Amino acid sequence: MYLLEVVLSAMVLILSFIPSSNTKNSTYTNPILPGWHSDPSCTFVAEVDNSFFCATSSFLTFPGMPIYTSKDLINWRLASHAFSRPSQVPQIGNTTLQDAGLWATTIRYHDGKFYAIVCYTPLSPFVVTGFIFTTTDPYDDNAWSEPLSFPLGDIDPNLFWDDDGTTYLQFSGIHQQTIDLETGALGNASIIWTGFTEFIPEGPRMHKKDGYYYLMIAEGGTELGHHEAIARSTNIWGPYEGYSGNPILTATNTSNYFQTVGHADIFQDASGNWWGSALATRSGPAWENYPMGRETVLVPATWKEDEWPVLDPVQGQMNGWPLPPQTRAIRGSGPFVEDPDVFDFPPGSAIPSHFLYWRFPPKDAFAVSPQGYPNTLRLRPSQSNLTSSAPLSTISELSLIMRVQTDTLFTFSVDVVLFEPKIQEEEVGITAFITQTQHLDLGIVLLPTSDSTSNGSTKLAPHLRFRATNVPGLTGDFNGTVPTVIKTLPEHWLNAPIRLQVSATNETHYTLSAASSTAPWESEIVGIAPATILSGGDGRFTGTLIGVYATSNGGTGTTESYISRWRYQGKGQDINNGTFVPYSPFVGSS
Repeated sequence: MYLLEVVLSAMVLILSFIPSSNTKNSTYTNPILPGWHSDPSCTFVAEVDNSFFCATSSFLTFPGMPIYTSKDLINWRLASHAFSRPSQVPQIGNTTLQDAGLWATTIRYHDGKFYAIVCYTPLSPFVVTGFIFTTTDPYDDNAWSEPLSFPLGDIDPNLFWDDDGTTYLQFSGIHQQTIDLETGALGNASIIWTGFTEFIPEGPRMHKKDGYYYLMIAEGGTELGHHEAIARSTNIWGPYEGYSGNPILTATNTSNYFQTVGHADIFQDASGNWWGSALATRSGPAWENYPMGRETVLVPATWKEDEWPVLDPVQGQMNGWPLPPQTRAIRGSGPFVEDPDVFDFPPGSAIPSHFLYWRFPPKDAFAVSPQGYPNTLRLRPSQSNLTSSAPLSTISELSLIMRVQTDTLFTFSVDVVLFEPKIQEEEVGITAFITQTQHLDLGIVLLPTSDSTSNGSTKLAPHLRFRATNVPGLTGDFNGTVPTVIKTLPEHWLNAPIRLQVSATNETHYTLSAASSTAPWESEIVGIAPATILSGGDGRFTGTLIGVYATSNGGTGTTESYISRWRYQGKGQDINNGTFVPYSPFVGSS
């Protein structure tokens, strides 16, 4: 019955997406950047390929500050990362809090140059540094500059250039001051508006239109009370008059599937049509199960002369302005957001640009097709495993490499081609990871056998071990326990690669399984865990990442492991609490 509903929903949506012969298509689905893509900032740059650019938060992931590009608002490709070298923000390597790091990137284009401004918080929102990265080539990681740093009074910085060339900095509060983009020198900061509700005013965006300065901000905290408000003034320093129709965008007190809507930006396309981007959570008003975290959505906007902007409410299926012609002729360093992963790590290839680490990886932790092991990714184990206390008292480097979960339903698998552990607790495995206090792991690990002490000696053998990490006191939206499962690895599996797999076959649970690659249809389920483990808690600002790890679990083991056949395939995207859009056919080899 469930499968039939999915198929019927897909057929209806496919038909609804076919435009008539006389009109351009104006129908699309949210989110436009699915999976963890929080705090979006978007702009249209006619001078650079007539393209749209969006930036999102990265917190502790590296490379960070992803920049996405599109020509049609539908097909989005990873253009680059503004933060791709440890030298740019070395502090990330020493950051302890799981929800700290680089927040709320704002991307702007001015006089032939891109600016990406972001805040860094190592300990709390009250200890904040601002960074400004620049480039003239948004498609190349290496073209982004070392950042200009400056003290920041609060989070969520924004840049605005007035007609006379003066550059202004706005940030949460809502404060404003001038800034010198060459030296970082700051003018005096003043509060220019406290907001509509005056509750957590943040995420400012400044626009000048029809003789007014329009100040759009987020309010209410980034939970169910999140909303967007706006004010205007004929003087950039105010006073600002709030709009009587505030909030201009929210899902508060609705039954909508898309909730926590806010942190919005507004921009025009080549035809002069206005659009709004914002973050949203696919959780419904229950706001309990949302492992993909805060995602980027798009809404049509109307902004008539001398009037206030009107933004359409966020829905899964939207109708708006005629969309630009669809195309994938888009420059960029990475894949399109919803493309599958089909990677076998052939000699001469590089680690894909959309793969991520948690802080900086250990030196030489990963290598593509090392000598003697073609078509593999080599992992050297970190001493630390993925789990930490919270807050962290020491920094642990992790041999952990991941990608964003971008689909409600998906399957991810890798083949462990070679792993010959020698010391107890050496392990290689796959994970669904949101923070070090919230993750689901399935590993091949060397453990004592059941008859280890029968003759006074310890016998070790490879086992499958499923563990759900859910640190007490930081359980997010899950308050139960999930037992650890340990199974001896079948001996007949040892002569061929072992396939480890994690999948979401429904919206509420993850399934972790294993099989011999010679008989993948005989897959054995090792663990099932609720998605609420990966919702809220330390991960309330982020979203689930899927990947591979190697660890000695605190021991002295150094055995390397080799994986291949890295596959990620979306199986369906829920856009309205059970209404699924069809997924693209699998691309590449099986």
